[in-house]
Amino acid sequence: MTAQTPTGQSHVDELVAAASLFGPAIETAEQWGCLLAQRLGAGARLLAAGNGGSAAQAQHLTAELVGRYRDERRPLSAICLSAETSSLTAIINDYPADELFARQVQAHGREGDLLVLMSTSGRSPNILSAADRGRQCGLTVLAFTGPRPNPLAAVADEALCVPSQFTATVQELHLVAMHLVCASLDLELSNRAADHASGVADSSLRVQQWRERGIASASRAVDGPSRSLEVKRRGHIPSAAAAGRGREGPTSARSST
Repeated sequence: MTAQTPTGQSHVDELVAAASLFGPAIETAEQWGCLLAQRLGAGARLLAAGNGGSAAQAQHLTAELVGRYRDERRPLSAICLSAETSSLTAIINDYPADELFARQVQAHGREGDLLVLMSTSGRSPNILSAADRGRQCGLTVLAFTGPRPNPLAAVADEALCVPSQFTATVQELHLVAMHLVCASLDLELSNRAADHASGVADSSLRVQQWRERGIASASRAVDGPSRSLEVKRRGHIPSAAAAGRGREGPTSARSST
């Protein structure tokens, strides 16, 4: 990005112009929030990395996940690779610079995890190496970049690209996009919790109904023989009387004789 950085009102004008073209990125950010809710909610981990200002953005994202954005929820597993000071200095001391994040991805990442990489240019060698390593290890790579085309957007599974030639504007809209991701994640987790609670309530109701039907059936099974016996007993009495009357008939006749 070689154009002169805007200042004052021109800075704001550039931000507004880029924001007016931000529609596709909003949709992407909301989709990513749902993806994070699905994966992290199921126990996966998110790794994030960037250089300079993008490193701060990556750490901001993991802080929102381990802590919270707005809604109260359980903590989610997220590690900012840019903030691992001892690991960073050890790796850069013993390995090529391109391994700075890639080696950490290989150490912490597992198949099904998420790798979020931030680069305003989309051309940082250590970020590209991390993306390659993440794909090799079975992670889903999500990239925040500046305008397309760029190498990081090409190698990532999905990319959110800000249409501006200025680094500051790209970073500012990356922050907006990151907050959109977090808001979408919170909403999706909340909806899932509500659906689960509704399912539990429905299940409890079905169990209660089943119990009530079982109790009613058991009651009929117990009461049935008693009623039958009572009917038989009641039926037996008139039959005995009738039998008695039948026996008494001839006796009376003989007495009269």
